[in-house]
Amino acid sequence: MIYRFVEKEILRKLRPGTVVCLLGARRTGKTVLMKMVRERLAGRKVLMVQGDNLDVRELLSSPRAGALQRLVKGYDALFIDEAQAIPGIGQSLKVLVDTVPRVRVFITGSSSLDLKSSVGEPLVGRGSFLHLYPVSQLELARDEHLLQTKEALEERLLYGAYPEVLTAGAYRGKRELLTAIRDGYLLKDILALENLKDSLFVFNLLRMLAFQIGRDVSCAELAGNLNVHSKTVRRYLELLEKTFVIFSLSGFSRNLRKEYTKSPRYFFWDNGIRNVLISNFNPLNMRDDTGPLWENYCIAERLKKTRYQRTACTHFFWRSYDQKEIDLLEERQGRLFGYEMKWRDRKTRVPKAFLAAYPEARCEIITPEHYLDFIA
Repeated sequence: MIYRFVEKEILRKLRPGTVVCLLGARRTGKTVLMKMVRERLAGRKVLMVQGDNLDVRELLSSPRAGALQRLVKGYDALFIDEAQAIPGIGQSLKVLVDTVPRVRVFITGSSSLDLKSSVGEPLVGRGSFLHLYPVSQLELARDEHLLQTKEALEERLLYGAYPEVLTAGAYRGKRELLTAIRDGYLLKDILALENLKDSLFVFNLLRMLAFQIGRDVSCAELAGNLNVHSKTVRRYLELLEKTFVIFSLSGFSRNLRKEYTKSPRYFFWDNGIRNVLISNFNPLNMRDDTGPLWENYCIAERLKKTRYQRTACTHFFWRSYDQKEIDLLEERQGRLFGYEMKWRDRKTRVPKAFLAAYPEARCEIITPEHYLDFIA
């Protein structure tokens, strides 16, 4: 069983009269983690239901106190998997914890599109939101030997760290699993929300992003290539972020005239998803995108680490108009920390313009020789 960092926090927050909501992409292990938490509640009776079950959906979509009380009668906790499928779930949970304050509630959702607002607003002060990402190196480090980690680096750059993919033995099995995730689960929430029958547009958008890792992304350019309005592109980029497929970084500036901040950069939470979108699992010595793969991996793992550890910080990239740049800029405790990801170029230097503008900043080059402290 793969250790998940948020398990302890779920157990700590799962108190009577509270609702813990775990958000994350499909197939990242939310259901398995829910079962693990249920096992940890030794001696307590837990009712675990599926939000996509029609009977469960009908019962929980109506905030009738009597019906909700009968549902949890004799139970100490209610666990709802895929709660985003239940209309009005937030109001129902409010009625439940108001009328049965002894009950603990734990729900999962594969999308933050509606669930966070529908649950958060009615449950102000009684709801906690946590996130589950594809397995992080921070989690793997607990049970993995240093030599194992180094030997697995190329595999993780190529196939990512979805739980099923990690535990699949052969590379062919990993590719088949990633293809199944791409075709069956990746865009399920977006397609349902937008009532789309054909996912080709969204896949084409994702493929374009996959080829632009580490580069400024122009919505107008994407819109032109896809023959749609730029507002449509921006909407779907937002939806893809809210369903935990991609994330974005904005440019950093303190109003210096030479700093460029107009276009964001997009990255994938999982390298395997990025590679299956472009159907390329060639080994690193046969690729021309090893640098972007390394950058995506390191930045995604860094964000997982800081979010799991609740590090108070914000992330950006930095670029000047004359093409000098820093891949990741982290602002924490009033200080700036710059990180440049390099797979092979050991002679990289931090741009002098950046050091001149921010002399208090600390900068570091992240290479395969010394990356683990950065991400785990």
